Amino acid sequence: MSTVLVAKNLKKVYGSRGNVYTALHDINLEIKEGEFIGIMGPSGAGKTTLLNIISTIDKPTGGKIIIDGDDLLKMDETKLSSFRRNKLGFIFQDFNLLDTLTVKENIILPLALSQVNHKDIEKKVNTVANALGITDILNKYPYEISGGQKQRTAASRAIITNPKLILADEPTGALDSRASSELLQCMSNLNKTNKTTIMMVTHDAFAASYCKRILFIKDGRLFSELVRGNSRKEFFQKIIDILRTLGGSFNEI
Repeated sequence: MSTVLVAKNLKKVYGSRGNVYTALHDINLEIKEGEFIGIMGPSGAGKTTLLNIISTIDKPTGGKIIIDGDDLLKMDETKLSSFRRNKLGFIFQDFNLLDTLTVKENIILPLALSQVNHKDIEKKVNTVANALGITDILNKYPYEISGGQKQRTAASRAIITNPKLILADEPTGALDSRASSELLQCMSNLNKTNKTTIMMVTHDAFAASYCKRILFIKDGRLFSELVRGNSRKEFFQKIIDILRTLGGSFNEI
């Protein structure tokens, strides 16, 4: 099993002399191909900062990030942009769909930007739409579909380029419980069937229980790690127990 992501001694400091805040302290992590990893912790723990750095949205103050063998911190903005488009997939809490494009057009946008030929685009869009159960809404616009369908559209757009790593930031945050379950089951199926590598930041223990492994962060440092066994129910309870240890209100849990 190959290694998709290696992060070494990641550090992020905000501010300047006399007013410095360290958001991440020497974070080290490794993600293998086909893993479904969760990142959890109280508000302000550094989850989003870590995700932003790995997704190349932000740069660390120190450390190293290697994805699929490429050292991200040695790339210029042009190479980073291409890397982002071809090697990373993104699923955001607020969907980030374009209302002026149909569901199908939103999904194929990354391929169109990369100038993939029409026949390949048609084949790929049908495959991913079928995998996420949205073939019947391809010609609708985002304002005509439900929140759950929007998020599955966003997930389809994220996987259509067959990226090395899917980064999901609170993907169930804007969904009701049924839509959340449907999305998480789709993500879990993609992970099992296609060996899709997923890193998901979440505050929700139910969502996290779909992961295979969870890294817990507290005060910018790795606090603990959980690996899932055969029972998702038992895993869920262990997640709750660690979140209690970490502190924070049950609204966050």
